[in-house]
Amino acid sequence: MSEAKLLLTASLLYTSSTVRVLLFPKDPISSASYILDFAHNIHSTLGRLRQLQNDLYHRIDQTRPVPSLEDSKFHYGFNSSYLQKVVSYWRNDFDWRRQVDKLNQYPHFKTKIEGIDVHYIHVKPKNLPEGACSIPLLMVHGWPGSFYEFYGILPLLTETGRTGDITFEVICPSIPGYGFSEAPHKKGFDSVCTARVFLKLMKRLGFSQFYVQGGDWGWIITTNMAQLERKIVKGLHVNFAPPEKTSLTMILSMLLGHYFPRLFGFTHHDINKIYPLMQNLVVNRLKETGYLHIQATKPDTAGRGLNDSPVGLMAYILEKFSTWTDLEFTNLEDGGLQMKFSLDDLLTNVMIYWTTNSIIPSMRFYKENIGKGLQPHNKIPVLVPTGLAIFPNELVHTPELWAKQKYHKLVSYTLMPRGGHFAAMEEPELMAQDIRKFVKIVQGKN
Repeated sequence: MSEAKLLLTASLLYTSSTVRVLLFPKDPISSASYILDFAHNIHSTLGRLRQLQNDLYHRIDQTRPVPSLEDSKFHYGFNSSYLQKVVSYWRNDFDWRRQVDKLNQYPHFKTKIEGIDVHYIHVKPKNLPEGACSIPLLMVHGWPGSFYEFYGILPLLTETGRTGDITFEVICPSIPGYGFSEAPHKKGFDSVCTARVFLKLMKRLGFSQFYVQGGDWGWIITTNMAQLERKIVKGLHVNFAPPEKTSLTMILSMLLGHYFPRLFGFTHHDINKIYPLMQNLVVNRLKETGYLHIQATKPDTAGRGLNDSPVGLMAYILEKFSTWTDLEFTNLEDGGLQMKFSLDDLLTNVMIYWTTNSIIPSMRFYKENIGKGLQPHNKIPVLVPTGLAIFPNELVHTPELWAKQKYHKLVSYTLMPRGGHFAAMEEPELMAQDIRKFVKIVQGKN
């Protein structure tokens, strides 16, 4: 079922966006069945644009630089000297209007599910050969990313290529509380709630079966979707899958795997990532999870400062894009940010958080999930076909043996040649290739 404009078109102007109300032909006429054609259209609201820019520039101009320690690079966080260069680019050269045009190259929609306005982009392949069909794929982002992470991979998945190649119809929603999706108003909205909402979204779009893909929070949300509806979710592809609970098999493999790697199927990469145990599984994780403890306990406190300061917000978010892409980037004065990403793309992601006031609700997602401790779904296995893409610079490494403790039908496990946490944005071609490989395996089995 498509989102064709059928019965009702209305033009509204609010929060710098153009909205058209769409109605599915087979949906009952109720507020719950409306799909809003949502375009973040600043060209029709230039007054709003000037107001936003003036406020942003005023706040940037009031920032109070603090010099970094000598030779500290990115070891203390975002280096202050490089920060000022990024701030200068943001203030003087970054073209938000041009980036909004880029955002609008794909169709945006909103629909109300469980009382929450859920934003998503829906990209359909063009020029499909007669008789061919596309495969629906839901892709879910994480923190501190957004739906924009997938803009590089979307054309690789949706453009028709060689004869017999798989073409996808891709839906990328914003997690409630992130970007253009409305934030939950009550406590308790966790990954399972998000999975339930996204399942309802796909049902509303008319899909009886589909594939899902995710990293970071997208990993657990799509995993929950597969746990909730294993007959609807045809396959699950993830690029991040840290063990949620420790099994006896995992403990034995950690204790003995260094001495008997073949017994546990450990590769050289597994050995290098796991051992020495104390350094790799304890010390390194403690170094890189300080943010997690704050966000899982008192997110509103730190979040309020980030919500008021664009420079603080930018530093907080982009430091993660540096460190989580490659830990070695902490040894560089510029954090290696522009080795993998453009400033325009990085700042566009920051602007999505800034213009929607979504940093606090996005941080609350940690408290709703981690603050509860071990959840029932952590103990439930995944029984749908699963593919795992292992990018070598990911912070948390999961050997195949460990992944199989959770994902009982692991049909694809790929060690990638390069890449880190934001894989779809950093290495879109590698990610697209692995998704296709996984889906071909599942389709062949079916």
